[in-house]
Amino acid sequence: MNKNGFLYRAYDLYYDGFRSMTLGKTLWVVILIKLFIMFAILKVFFFPDFLKTHANEGDEPDFVESEIVGRLNE
Repeated sequence: MNKNGFLYRAYDLYYDGFRSMTLGKTLWVVILIKLFIMFAILKVFFFPDFLKTHANEGDEPDFVESEIVGRLNE
């Protein structure tokens, strides 16, 4: 890889910055755990697969279209 290239310089900047972190590594772990909780665990409980429960197999586009048009006409 070209050492003057943008990707190499960006990688080197982040690699050097993360290598010297002490508290920052802990904060990144906390951030990653929170993102996992938000997108993996909460999605299962609070955002069910609405199309699977309300539309038949293969009729998903028609169901979405009728819902959008119905809400626009309200």
